[in-house]
Amino acid sequence: MDDSYYMELALAEARKAFDLGEVPIGAVLVIDDQVVASAHNMREEWHDATAHAEVIVIREACRQLKRWRLTGATLYVTIEPCPMCAGALVMSRVDRLVYGSPDYKAGAVESLFNIVKHPGLNHRLEITAGVLADKCSGIMKEFFRMRRK
Repeated sequence: MDDSYYMELALAEARKAFDLGEVPIGAVLVIDDQVVASAHNMREEWHDATAHAEVIVIREACRQLKRWRLTGATLYVTIEPCPMCAGALVMSRVDRLVYGSPDYKAGAVESLFNIVKHPGLNHRLEITAGVLADKCSGIMKEFFRMRRK
């Protein structure tokens, strides 16, 4: 299984969010080729500004593993994480981030900021960007096109 396989799983989560009327972002956390947790945005449904896919998947993985340090983990997410989510990745010690499409309005990995590799922080992540980028940006474009109608 490779990065594309797990990103497809994250896209399946994004489709669930889409169907709920949520911004279609999905995330999957993997350790040793095993999916530990998967999630999608739930801000509207839960009335919770922090209910981003990445935060939910981190919380669920910590619960499943009964630990807050997610060393050895790779997080797959369809869109570049925002500052809150990038900070959560650093604080939870995720080792690797794989994301699909950049977010030029709120991205905190490469687009606007680079929180996950900031030299002042005590943990830095390995980054792989652009995995299935067209599919990841496509579902976002479709969602916002429908919202504007």
